[in-house]
Amino acid sequence: MKSSDGQWNGFEEVTRCRPMLVAYCRRRGSRDPAAIADETIALAWEQKEKLDFRRCRPWLLTTARNLLFDEYRARRKSFPMDPGEIVQADPREEPDYEVETLDHQLGQALEALSVSDREAILLVAWEELTPAEAARSMGIRPATFRVRLHRARSRLKKALEEPETSSLEKPGLRVEENL
Repeated sequence: MKSSDGQWNGFEEVTRCRPMLVAYCRRRGSRDPAAIADETIALAWEQKEKLDFRRCRPWLLTTARNLLFDEYRARRKSFPMDPGEIVQADPREEPDYEVETLDHQLGQALEALSVSDREAILLVAWEELTPAEAARSMGIRPATFRVRLHRARSRLKKALEEPETSSLEKPGLRVEENL
């Protein structure tokens, strides 16, 4: 669409991404995916001079992910806790969002993956980003992303082939006992 002065009005490309952003936020357990999608688009409008509208999907997903992190942190702060139950979290650890899937076995296999492995697979499979776009979205180099994606796919395949294990048997899961 051209504006009145004859220039390409590419912001329409951003607004066309709204359903994709809503779905992205919904799949990651947002309480209000439409609001996060709208806020992402509003932030894109503020950055309109700097964005390439034809290739902005990685930027939009990164921004939506950051807003999801904010929502996640606000949600965690809103629950009163007994100070004795607080476990010191690793500040580098990313929040773990729920993954909605139609297939129970696939959902369990995805949940068995690390957060970064799961994100790599979901960006390519569900968000339909190219590896280069997904790398930009995650803030890493394309070669690094391709290696991460390859390893994540291998781990997912292995998880799908293994019989179900209880959550206590999953590697990397910390179980804390109250003494």
